[in-house]
Amino acid sequence: MPTSRVLLAMLLTAAVAGLAGCGGRQTSAPAPSGAAGGSGCEVQNDTRLSIATGNTGGVYYVLGGRFGELVTQATGGKLKATAAETGGSVQNIQQLGAGTHQVAMTLADSATDAVNGKGPFEGKPQQIAALGQMYPNYTQLVARTDAGINSVADLRGKRVSTGSPRSGTELLANRVLAAAGLNPERDVAAQRLDLGAAVDGMKGGTVDALFFSGGLPTPNITDLFTSLGTRAALIDTSPQLDTMRSTNPVYEVATIPGSTYPGARDTPTIVVPNLIIVPTSMDPAVACVLTRTFYERLTELAAANPSAKDIKLETARNTDPVPLHPGAKQALDILGAR
Repeated sequence: MPTSRVLLAMLLTAAVAGLAGCGGRQTSAPAPSGAAGGSGCEVQNDTRLSIATGNTGGVYYVLGGRFGELVTQATGGKLKATAAETGGSVQNIQQLGAGTHQVAMTLADSATDAVNGKGPFEGKPQQIAALGQMYPNYTQLVARTDAGINSVADLRGKRVSTGSPRSGTELLANRVLAAAGLNPERDVAAQRLDLGAAVDGMKGGTVDALFFSGGLPTPNITDLFTSLGTRAALIDTSPQLDTMRSTNPVYEVATIPGSTYPGARDTPTIVVPNLIIVPTSMDPAVACVLTRTFYERLTELAAANPSAKDIKLETARNTDPVPLHPGAKQALDILGAR
């Protein structure tokens, strides 16, 4: 019996030591985006997500498609995300509110109007929150050199594509025109074309100039410069900045490098940040996984389009006045974003 008691004591001691070791220092590998080791940044149920992007020839569509693939991979298919072609920012926000899409890419000025119930959302504030700031969108005003257009004011009487209906491009184009003293409805022959149709019109001579708000390079505009060569030129919109900022403070000026497109010249223009947004009602765990995957996989997004090189974790929280979703805040805390 004494021998049995000694053996029992030894076994109890070993068990206690083992339990103590479980509470000690761990050396396990970090969890993947879809299952962040009990942080709450993991999804439990299979969910399908539609990402509202933009025209197929624009950056939104390219990055949205790649982001959807990365989310699906990171969660082992629990979140199955796919990109949807849309008209652009305003439509994206409206359809996000209607439940057609669960994630959307948008210009910050459109999103600001949405949360404040202004502009296209007059009297109807939208319940949206941001996952973070993306890259800046450049106002790309391209004109045929035989159309006599050297400034925004020169667009008077010209055939101008102002972008797809309910797009962020259309909103921005109309504000640029107004800032130059032009009435978008009377002073230009406005053609509300998607980017592909606008580029075709420029090539065929039925469109004198087009607006597009997008990252650099925009594939369809690369195609336009490749086709027209010196018959196409970027137009400076920076003189309209002060008037534009009185409408919305998010606008800034930056230069489109001439090296962006074949035969182009360095051209100052108005820029506005892009945001990635979701409904305020989104499950915080889903929002956390989406945000974490997006900012952890920037190298892979940049491989899809170089504009993603301008997405910085350090500026991810700069979404005011659009609030950050609580799940996004959690993800950015995990990633150490300031």
